Amino acid sequence: MFAYLFTTHLSGKEGYIDSFMKDTSLNKIAWDKLKKNKLAFFSLCYIFLSFFIALFSVVLSPDSSPNANEMHIQISKKKPLTEVMFLQIPLKQQTKNNFVKSIFIGAERNYKRIPIDYYKKLNKDIIVYSEYGSNKKLNYSGDYKILNQKFWLGTDKFGRDYLSRIIHGSRISLSVGLISVFISLIIGITLGLIAGYYRGVIDDVIMWLVNIIWSIPTLLMVIAITLALGKGFWQVFIAIGFTMWVEVARVVRGQVLIVRELEYIEAGKVLAYKSFRIIFKHVLPNIIGPVIVISAANFASAILIESGLSFLGIGAQPPVASWGNMIKDHYSYIIMDKAYLAIIPGLAIMSYVLAFMLLGNGLREVFDVKNK
Repeated sequence: MFAYLFTTHLSGKEGYIDSFMKDTSLNKIAWDKLKKNKLAFFSLCYIFLSFFIALFSVVLSPDSSPNANEMHIQISKKKPLTEVMFLQIPLKQQTKNNFVKSIFIGAERNYKRIPIDYYKKLNKDIIVYSEYGSNKKLNYSGDYKILNQKFWLGTDKFGRDYLSRIIHGSRISLSVGLISVFISLIIGITLGLIAGYYRGVIDDVIMWLVNIIWSIPTLLMVIAITLALGKGFWQVFIAIGFTMWVEVARVVRGQVLIVRELEYIEAGKVLAYKSFRIIFKHVLPNIIGPVIVISAANFASAILIESGLSFLGIGAQPPVASWGNMIKDHYSYIIMDKAYLAIIPGLAIMSYVLAFMLLGNGLREVFDVKNK
């Protein structure tokens, strides 16, 4: 739909302004069609909500420490809705935390928390307590607080709040998908436009490169790049982005081959417009629809690949919260009464992939000329 907006007038901006001013503009028609597709529109809302949660995951998580990595082995593998009492003790060395860092990354704790079963106040500054799962009585004197915390999804095998880890894991999946797709679009669109517009030897060389990379299994190539660059968070971005561009390049090239033969492109050449202007001002806007659709599918693929790499131990490394890592740590509990420890992150991955695929299908219908 958006493509037709750029084909109304070749020479000036008047056509763009007129189209936007109309109540029945193509943008509005496309948006109305997307809203009528309930599954696609719900998926779009879910994705926007997920991005909001991922951006403010530190604020929304019960555990606001960096990577939600507060461990208490005494309360490992506790069931959902378990409530635990904590003794909170201030540390001698206080750390000054930056406000912005505290909101988006997490603040270093200036206190120590100890899970306890029992406590008794002897006087204002002295208490007797027993640690969680232990009958041994201990004394403490000084400033303290007694807090109760409910673990809505229980705790993992390291005693970390599982809900907080799930929320932080969404940040990894969405950021990997976003940056990887961005990298693939830059490379794929550029090479696809050049190959489709200029044809000849340039097209042959680019398609030769595309076919070679296309013939290598995606996961195998991602693993090879990841091992070459090293294990880590940013390496996953680069590895996935550099393997997903070939599909974008093939789609863009195919669309350019069709568009370059249309009359308004020929008119641009007759008017002696530079190739750069024709490609980026008149060709690219008219093929943006299929690119958006394939980007949604690639986003889902990037989430799956990242989860697979983390499951294999070559993706995001601990203590970074990743859904693939969480499944890896707890898949052995599937045959036990703790199966939810592996099922919950699996369902989270499935929900993201399904949402992006449904959105991609909805966008395909919106941009389909036959449905206009």
